Amino acid sequence: MKKTLLALLIASVAQASLAAPAPASAPAATAPVREVDRIVAVVNKNVITWQELQARVNEATKQLQAQKVAPPSRDVLERQVLEQMITEEVQLQYAASGGLKVDDAAVDQAVANLAKQNKLNQDGLKAQLAKDGISMEQLRADIRREITIGRLRDSEVASRVNVSDSEVDQVLKSAQSANRTEYKLASILVSVPERADAKQIDQLSQKVHKALSDLEAGQAFGKVSATYSDAPNALKGGDMGWRSATSLPVEFVQMLEQMKQGAHTDVIRTQQGFFIFQLQDKRSGGSPVMVQQYHVRHILIRTNEAVSESDAKARIDQVRDRIQRGAKFADMAKLYSEDGSNAKGGDLGWVNLGDLVPEFEKEMVALPMGQLSQPVRTPFGWHLILVEEKRSQDVSSDHEKMAIKQQIRARKMEQAYADWVRQLRDSAFVEEHLDDK
Repeated sequence: MKKTLLALLIASVAQASLAAPAPASAPAATAPVREVDRIVAVVNKNVITWQELQARVNEATKQLQAQKVAPPSRDVLERQVLEQMITEEVQLQYAASGGLKVDDAAVDQAVANLAKQNKLNQDGLKAQLAKDGISMEQLRADIRREITIGRLRDSEVASRVNVSDSEVDQVLKSAQSANRTEYKLASILVSVPERADAKQIDQLSQKVHKALSDLEAGQAFGKVSATYSDAPNALKGGDMGWRSATSLPVEFVQMLEQMKQGAHTDVIRTQQGFFIFQLQDKRSGGSPVMVQQYHVRHILIRTNEAVSESDAKARIDQVRDRIQRGAKFADMAKLYSEDGSNAKGGDLGWVNLGDLVPEFEKEMVALPMGQLSQPVRTPFGWHLILVEEKRSQDVSSDHEKMAIKQQIRARKMEQAYADWVRQLRDSAFVEEHLDDK
């Protein structure tokens, strides 16, 4: 979460500087009202303003510069950022319509994490914010938005993506499983709407080939991505991070093996749209792995349409109080936990890092053996955690299977989320007024 929250901090700086009033001596004519607060997009019943857009463009510029990527021209960047804001807005509206809310406790925890990650206490964070002219209310609003979209993604996509053992076995049995190479990739995506007609597809094809032409003319991949790509990573230079050979299609790996570092592919047509990939680096992997394992139990109280955030929190607090008064954790799990492990007294067995959601794992790792955790919020609800044992284990074989399973799941989630967001965006009523003066 560190990078995300720091990006939000940058966004707040930009918003603060834009919102700052002009000096008293400045002539009124230097800041026309229509340039400050005019509407640049209507998304269903909400609007995006010029001021909001400029704040986000400033944030995107700083992010690109921090990655040593030359930003595209201001007008191009405004269009790219506006489309991202529209996509974000339709997700936030969908979350609100479904009753998905982020309570103050979750925001408090995220703010505390931000302070800790930047080696500040709460007073130090407030002082830093004040120094930069940022209000705590601004920062909390940005964090709440980020958490909301994350939970929406988990609830709408993550719970529906499954990977069978047969899928993992199929990869293990293939010649590709012997390839331990990992590739650092970047991408440019020009999305094609699900119901695009031949004219639209032709226009989008021309757009991606213009991007390809810019690359072949010597423009930096990151700048071209920021200029043309529709992907969420567009304003990060198209960075996809490291991907293992087993997580990629065989034909694509064969193509990467023939490419030199820094080279890019031709245009590749997929169900999602038109892609161009860049091979930034590659490395060997697959060394034997010794990992720390945790024998853990938990109790889960879920939040849903019938159980509010506050009600779920109150229930988990009551369960915790009973355990502290002498009730056995396993007995309470059997009675109250809303997880499939309840029949086993909440026993999850031995787990590795990466098996569970980050919020759960963070508490699990920090928790002393035999000590009951404080209530922990994850996308699934409120948990109590108890670590019974820890051990260091050679899990080379199991780790390989788990890694392949996670890679397949990540690929499926990425595709499913992109498809879901595209459908949500296509179904929204959107009017753009960026060129209106």
